[in-house]
Amino acid sequence: MSRRGGPPEVNAGSMADIAFLLLIFFLVTTTIETDAGLDRMLPPIDPPEDIDVVIKQKNIFTVNINKSGQLLVEEELTNLKDLRKKAMAFLDNGGDGTCNYCKGRKDAASSDNPSKAIISLKNDRETKYATYITVQNELVGAYNELRNREAQRLYGKNFTDMEAQYLNPETASSIRDDLKEKVQKIQELFPQKLSEAETSSSK
Repeated sequence: MSRRGGPPEVNAGSMADIAFLLLIFFLVTTTIETDAGLDRMLPPIDPPEDIDVVIKQKNIFTVNINKSGQLLVEEELTNLKDLRKKAMAFLDNGGDGTCNYCKGRKDAASSDNPSKAIISLKNDRETKYATYITVQNELVGAYNELRNREAQRLYGKNFTDMEAQYLNPETASSIRDDLKEKVQKIQELFPQKLSEAETSSSK
């Protein structure tokens, strides 16, 4: 009479190898999404001073975004495609006549000088993030277009190209030292003073 054997054993010797290969496969093929943020270089912290700074209202360019994504620029309903042009006109106005490189209208009712011009951005709590980022990009684009103009006039290059090369860690130190002075010079001509007011809530 034949003897019945026990249940067949499962060879688990290669299971660890299979698990390791699957782990490698998922690590290689899986993409991890990262949130896109705003690329900003913050100015250095100034020492505290007990001096009250008075800012004229005409030196403040107000941009409000409501919960529907509509823009109110200087109390006027404005299309997004016109925002950059209006911001540039404000920054480049040169109303007090002290800016010898400004090409604006020199309107006495608008900003006195690029060094005094401030853009104030305010949004609603229900404003879509994509709309907020788009408005930010248009305002920064206004600064960059004016900086590119002056960089072309002084150095024959775009400011954005020089800044990108200066910030590139692979750029040679000698080139970076030369670019540093040029980049800072252009930034001084049109300093980026973009202020974000406290977020409001719709009622």
